[in-house]
Amino acid sequence: MACYVGVDLGATNVRAVVADGNGTIIGRSDRGTPRGPTGIAVTEAVLQVVREACDAAGVDPDDAVAAGIGSIGPLDLAEGVIENPANLPDTIDRIPLTGPISKLLDTDRVYLHNDTNAGVIGERFYSDRNPDDMAYLTISSGIGAGVCVDGNVLSGWDGNAGEVGHMTLDPQGYRTCGCGHDGHWEAYCSGNNIPEYAKDLHEEDPVNTSLPIDDPDFSAVDVFEHAGTDDFADFVIDQVAHWNAMGLANIIHAYAPLVIFVGGAVALNNPELTLEPIRERMDEMVFINVPDIQLTTLGDDVVVQGAVASALTGGTGDRSRL
Repeated sequence: MACYVGVDLGATNVRAVVADGNGTIIGRSDRGTPRGPTGIAVTEAVLQVVREACDAAGVDPDDAVAAGIGSIGPLDLAEGVIENPANLPDTIDRIPLTGPISKLLDTDRVYLHNDTNAGVIGERFYSDRNPDDMAYLTISSGIGAGVCVDGNVLSGWDGNAGEVGHMTLDPQGYRTCGCGHDGHWEAYCSGNNIPEYAKDLHEEDPVNTSLPIDDPDFSAVDVFEHAGTDDFADFVIDQVAHWNAMGLANIIHAYAPLVIFVGGAVALNNPELTLEPIRERMDEMVFINVPDIQLTTLGDDVVVQGAVASALTGGTGDRSRL
């Protein structure tokens, strides 16, 4: 039975699905992303979930016609690897992907994208409108965007277009990003960095708060759970909304999308506290047409669905390729 494989490799989770020729998911598997000791452990985890997804679908890995991969970056497309991922431990410097997956599935048709490009491929492929000008923004462990302009998904020569989380929004460089540079969007608004930003704000102005600032397990979840009941939590959320709106306005001015879909754990788990404050700020931040800004239609599967769409369409997401 001919089938198609999609892989989503994130900083927190890795998942794989198997789909039939119509794009219907017939098998899946997921697990946590290994934190080391090396990138080979991550590669092995990817191969494991692909095998398990094939087992769940009742197919052999070599039944796969093609595979798509949506992955954290930065990527080296020529080598088919991730190099020095910003949101994994420093011991993980290189994660081979396309070669090992190609060998497992016995196919050369393996298409590697950064995760947000896979996301925009998925949103476009499965959308009722199939818009030619759109973007997909993820706010999760990291921040990134996939952009489609005039029907073309922008990947860049090395596959790293869309790393908008590393736009410099704060010229003062108040916070240092996980990549080592100062003032990046991701340093303030990603799920990993919201609690660190809250600690910095509290150290600057140590007001009374119910947030467990000193708890080693303090997380973004705590900040959002205290919304509406804790003034400091509300202040942190408002500051995060300011940076998110600034970043989104930059995307709008650069690419003029008709619609922006927003996903990632932070947005999916807190849509009213993430998307609504962004929408409220758009008229004062954007001087061209403000696009429709909505939550992803594909939920937590947006990247893996995009990876399947890539496999089905030869890496493009263009339905006419079916």
